[in-house]
Amino acid sequence: MKDLSLHILDIVQNSISAKATFIDIIIEEKPLENSYRLLIKDNGKGIPKEMVDKVTDPYTTSRTTRKVGLGLPLLKMNAERTGGYLKISSEVGKGTEVEAFFVYDNIDRLPIGDIAGVITILVSANPLIEFVYSHQVNDEIYVFDTREIKEALDDVAINDIHIIKYLKEMIHENLLEIKAI
Repeated sequence: MKDLSLHILDIVQNSISAKATFIDIIIEEKPLENSYRLLIKDNGKGIPKEMVDKVTDPYTTSRTTRKVGLGLPLLKMNAERTGGYLKISSEVGKGTEVEAFFVYDNIDRLPIGDIAGVITILVSANPLIEFVYSHQVNDEIYVFDTREIKEALDDVAINDIHIIKYLKEMIHENLLEIKAI
């Protein structure tokens, strides 16, 4: 994968497949501490303990349509190439947390990519799932919460074409403001 937004899309798709109704996407950029952290938490069905250590093996997948799963192994490789790590914790019936840590100034750290587009796609394609996306750069933070958006929209669907366009622009503008992109 060529950027972190695509990794986020892949991991969140795993959460959706695990029947999550709430997904929390957290990015913490701390250049002064030379750290870049990505954390995705869900309340899906979770992963059995014996599978957690195996999910970064490309030949371990819960899918029946193909016998390889490259999302988590690639994220692990990309984090480790910067001197970072990938950590997965899960509890059956409670959900899963995927944490990827990258050394901020490492030349191999992938760019964020079109994160506004990815968040907008996830929200519009999954209107029944609640998403919280927070992005922190040093002391500046932006939080996008679909619960707040839906409340403000009243009877207008969050996946209405006009709303989707507005959401993407809003996320992009706020990320520019905190210098995340």
